[in-house]
Amino acid sequence: MKAGYRALAHALWGMILSLCAAWPVQAAEPIRLGLVEGLSGPLGNGGEAVFRNLVWASERVNARGGVKLPGGARPLEVVRFDSKGSVEESLSMLRAATDQGVKVVLQGNSSAVASALISALDKHNERDPQHRALLLNYAAVDPVLTEQQCSFWHFRFDAHTDMRLAALVEVIAQDRQLKKLYLIGQDYSFGQHLREKARAMLAQRRPDLQIVGDELHPLGRVKDFMPYATKIRASGAQAVLTGNWGNDLTLLIKSARDLGLNTRFYTFYGNALGVPGVLGEAGVDRVLAVAEWHPNVGDAASERFYAAFRQRFPKPEHDYLHARMQLMVEMLVAAMEKAGSDEPRAVALALEGLKLDGRPLGVAHQGFMRPADHQLQQPLYVSIMRRAGEAGVPHDNEGSGYGFRTLRYLDAAQAEQPTSCHMRRPAS
Repeated sequence: MKAGYRALAHALWGMILSLCAAWPVQAAEPIRLGLVEGLSGPLGNGGEAVFRNLVWASERVNARGGVKLPGGARPLEVVRFDSKGSVEESLSMLRAATDQGVKVVLQGNSSAVASALISALDKHNERDPQHRALLLNYAAVDPVLTEQQCSFWHFRFDAHTDMRLAALVEVIAQDRQLKKLYLIGQDYSFGQHLREKARAMLAQRRPDLQIVGDELHPLGRVKDFMPYATKIRASGAQAVLTGNWGNDLTLLIKSARDLGLNTRFYTFYGNALGVPGVLGEAGVDRVLAVAEWHPNVGDAASERFYAAFRQRFPKPEHDYLHARMQLMVEMLVAAMEKAGSDEPRAVALALEGLKLDGRPLGVAHQGFMRPADHQLQQPLYVSIMRRAGEAGVPHDNEGSGYGFRTLRYLDAAQAEQPTSCHMRRPAS
């Protein structure tokens, strides 16, 4: 009889253990990264491309166990807040993110938006220190954001306008055949600063160069750039310098192609978001871009990095990979693990002075977060559009048959620009 009870008890205990094993274990609470970006509207394609980059970066962190903190490892989760490209809507989305307890906000596609978010976040963090948040910036490049407006709560992971522009001017300065240049840009803080700084740098490096046009146009609202292309042709310009991005760049260069302009375009963003496919053969040896990385850098780490992204996003139209966005997430994770916390002030202090080589983590990029102004110091490449398959161009862009080859490489020390930031740091 006792043996029967023991057998029954053993069976019941086995059932209980089986049920416990099958019962879902509560997952660790994710660390949410709030993407406040234009995910719809005329510039929504850029926002969606950013989202893919950040999702992939988070997936790679989660695949190796997540963010390792004293209380246990936690995964990353990217949460979307569609700002529709508007400053007002961006501020509304920032409030929504902080109300939901998001401690890390990500934004980049507009310096005007970034400026408004920095001001709002400074006030929020001072008013409500128990619910602080950080702003990580991957693309808003107006220098004022880390100069006059520099904030302890803001970190920029893209090279700012002056860093990128200086790299392009280095190449322009070597082209002694170039005599006439046209400036065109978007009419907001970034475009306005670029115009003024370009004039100053060119006057110093190429005082003989004639600027035959200088124009700003509304951001994201121009549907037909043919009138602008016509002005460029009438000016006799041999080259155009522009900071345009998104559809504003694609449509501008498309109009130049349709008009048959035989001009070079010195751009910040000419190697992504549809431009090579739109230009085709007309862009070969004419479109230049500056970036922290491009797929044809050529080293083994870069090849592995690009191959992994193409495996995750095999569609040609999803070919928009930025190493700085991957490095941004990796540096955030490293700072959290160094601080042993996701508390914003502790993470910010850990980010200051952080140096990270992303190559062992599968990111073909490296950087140093300068404590004085929270501006990432990183290498830059100036590249030129060529036919895929030619020497130095094993990879094309977006299945277009055209890619970019390095013309000039600047290491982090060469790309660095001075800062005048006087940052106020919170005591606690």
